[in-house]
Amino acid sequence: MDSYVDQTGEERRHTSDDTRVRLLAAMGLDASTDVKARRILRALRRARRSEWIAPVRVVRQQSRNLTRVQVRVPASDQNDVPWSLVLRTEDGIETRWSGSTQGGRSRRLALAMPAVPPLGYHDLYISFDVSGAGEHIIGRQRLIVVPSRCTPPEVRLKGRRGFGITTNLYTIRSEANWGAGDIGDVKSIADWLGRRGGSFVGMNPLHALRNADYDVSPYSPISRLFRNPLYLRVEDIPEFALDARAREHAASPEVRAELAELRSAAMLDYARVMSLRTPVLESLHRTFVQHEAVQATERGHAYVAYVAQENPQLTQFATFMAISEREGPDARHWPAELRDASGEPVATLARALAERVDYHRWLQFELDRQLGSAETHAAHAGLSLGIYQDLAVGSAPSGSDVWSHPELFLLGATVGAPPDMYSDDGQNWGLPAINPHVLRATGYDYWTRLLRAGFRHTGALRIDHALGLFRMFWIPLGESAKQGAYVRSFNKELLGILALESARHGAVVVGEDLGTVPPEVPRVLARWGVLGSKVMVFERDFHTGRFRTAAEYPRMNLATVNTHDLPPLVGWAEARDITLRADVGDLGDPDVTALMRAARQSDLGALISSLIEAELLPHDAHDTLTPDALIAAVHSFVRRTPSALVGLSLDDLAYEAMPVNIPGVWQDKYPSWSRRMRDRVEDLFAMERTSSSLGREG
Repeated sequence: MDSYVDQTGEERRHTSDDTRVRLLAAMGLDASTDVKARRILRALRRARRSEWIAPVRVVRQQSRNLTRVQVRVPASDQNDVPWSLVLRTEDGIETRWSGSTQGGRSRRLALAMPAVPPLGYHDLYISFDVSGAGEHIIGRQRLIVVPSRCTPPEVRLKGRRGFGITTNLYTIRSEANWGAGDIGDVKSIADWLGRRGGSFVGMNPLHALRNADYDVSPYSPISRLFRNPLYLRVEDIPEFALDARAREHAASPEVRAELAELRSAAMLDYARVMSLRTPVLESLHRTFVQHEAVQATERGHAYVAYVAQENPQLTQFATFMAISEREGPDARHWPAELRDASGEPVATLARALAERVDYHRWLQFELDRQLGSAETHAAHAGLSLGIYQDLAVGSAPSGSDVWSHPELFLLGATVGAPPDMYSDDGQNWGLPAINPHVLRATGYDYWTRLLRAGFRHTGALRIDHALGLFRMFWIPLGESAKQGAYVRSFNKELLGILALESARHGAVVVGEDLGTVPPEVPRVLARWGVLGSKVMVFERDFHTGRFRTAAEYPRMNLATVNTHDLPPLVGWAEARDITLRADVGDLGDPDVTALMRAARQSDLGALISSLIEAELLPHDAHDTLTPDALIAAVHSFVRRTPSALVGLSLDDLAYEAMPVNIPGVWQDKYPSWSRRMRDRVEDLFAMERTSSSLGREG
């Protein structure tokens, strides 16, 4: 895009020619001169004209255009050119019909399908006999038939509104976890919340991470297709009951002492947690191979079925993990022959590392089983939505997804967000851009698999940075976000596939539509049945500063008080994030810091006034406000909105003050994604104040 309107809705920012040239170069297109640019345009137009049929088509089942197939008839000297169309559905059912058309010059033609195809991923083949002697020209189209909307929230909520708890799962402290929150803790939250009429437990992305050094952000995973073994509840693995050696090791004085330290630590040491549990997990895998995989057991059969379902991507990921243990965590620094995931050197090494490859497949199998168990447990606890998961916006450049799909990810461009009122420099997330044209040319296979992984064992899925479905902010490699530009996506097709997978999984979709978002985006999301996001501390009139009333919130929406990029409510009120940024040197100018503190104090005053006006705080609250009163009032406010879903942060219920993340501050200055909760969940849920902090519906 040559320009865009910024977050204020008033200023238009223009894209420089240099930025456009560099971003096109990242896609393999040389537009460094006008002559070369015109040459590229001509080549792209020729390529499109040469298609016998569009390589992919995503169309709503109710659309009148579904049964009209646009094809290009090849030039022929015959008076009549026979054609045939074959529809092969994803179930393998074939329908064939044929006819003929007039010969002569090449031209476009609309052919009518005799029946409406079912929802799903199908293949459509067009064939022309251009010589009358069986000399066929064949084209293939990936035909994806989608519903008109995602699963409506009222279907899962049985016509009611729903509230739930959102949590950074890794921060949870409990009696049973091994120093990091895990899937067993999800069950505990579900039990407590179910007794209080809740509908869901929401959490950060569970994507696979490196779990070492600074590579611990759940929003910068090595793979979005697979999950992080950090979240396994070790004692819940079935082999634990069969493996006496693993139990003895886990019960040894050395391990118990290490566990006690990890459980009491203020910060999560990912590498130390994984180092402690890895010997136990490896022993359990060996037990699995001996007792399950070799024998014809139900669990052994389930493993075989899981591998078949997730391959070839599962084995690619497991191979990446096995190689990284030997060659280092960053695939970009491996020997050249190992950087080609599909090459013979990688296949040869995978055979040599077969046991480690199988170990990493088994970890994913057990993660999937435990998450499915947690979803069932939540349903039995009365949670109508069950588990609410999160799909991160991208993958780390050094990780498995990029290594496995080099044609899809662009190493010459990263994604982020443009400058706005919160950041003069914008944000560069360091995640490689995905080429939308390659994604489309491959039939959206990667997007489909991402969604299936996200929807699995899920009642609701949050799409991080939903604006990316429409346009993504690309930044030339090595530049700041000031040099970035928006690149359009094929939004109708991406949203159509999202609706199809939502319907198939019976899951609700939430789109995080915050930031520099054009006004038409929320409307389009709503038409597709995607809930928007409303964050209370952001919901203010831009000109007057007044907080919006509860009645002004839309119904098709998830309402929350804050996000993972903001401090908990107590910390926000105390301006803890501003203090921390000043302490680590991110705010070097004392005058700027003072202005930010004054602005936050003004924000807090406006919030208190809005809660007084809503009769949720007493008139003297400006002078007498306590954390208990503030949290209960704010939660009552968001539960009073007409929003279909309301998410209450576990950090707020626990009166946490420190943020889990300070955007824009590197982890050598502040340990983002590592702060743990102060109280164990068992103690937190036993406190009377925790239930009262839930607030009440209006």
